[in-house]
Amino acid sequence: MASDLTPAIRAYHPADRDAVYDVCVRTAAAGGDARGLYLDDDLMPDVFAGPYVELAPELAFVLDVGGTAVGYVVGCADTVAFAAAFRERWLPAAAAKYPPPDEVAGVHAPSAWLVEALHDPERMVIAELAGYPAHLHIDLLPPYQGGGHGRLLIETFLAAAAREGAAAGHIGVNPEKKPALGFYEHLGFRPIEITSRQVFAVYLGRPT
Repeated sequence: MASDLTPAIRAYHPADRDAVYDVCVRTAAAGGDARGLYLDDDLMPDVFAGPYVELAPELAFVLDVGGTAVGYVVGCADTVAFAAAFRERWLPAAAAKYPPPDEVAGVHAPSAWLVEALHDPERMVIAELAGYPAHLHIDLLPPYQGGGHGRLLIETFLAAAAREGAAAGHIGVNPEKKPALGFYEHLGFRPIEITSRQVFAVYLGRPT
């Protein structure tokens, strides 16, 4: 663990969970703070952070400053297997907190798409991504963006995914986030055309 205020990448520890959840929600509104935006501040991380640190902790890494996680990368080496584990091991408890929208009258509108995503882990399995079996999610608090930490987190994740047997990985990016698309392309990610289904993200992949 970092002993001073110099940012350092290290493996995720269970004690980092609250900090990871905090980073996730504070960067969930197109990079801005989403606290208070959804029906529960834990909803976004319960979909895009918690399942990964629970089901694939060996591929979770944090940016540590003074013992606190101020950024993270999470993901999996095998998206098909992860989607199955999500449904079997994560969804039952999560569904108790967030029932499917069609079972709850008047679901908080901004939250509906997240609840739908939670209940549909198979959305992660897209035919055109089969050659890029690993996938990742990365978030950094604004003061730690743009300093090379994101690149190092991604390279750390991809190296770990390679050790787990993944020859390539992918990431989904909001198409409105043009700087993010340029950032990933600078790191060697290339767009993957998706024609088998409707998607709302731009997918990019690269070898590990």
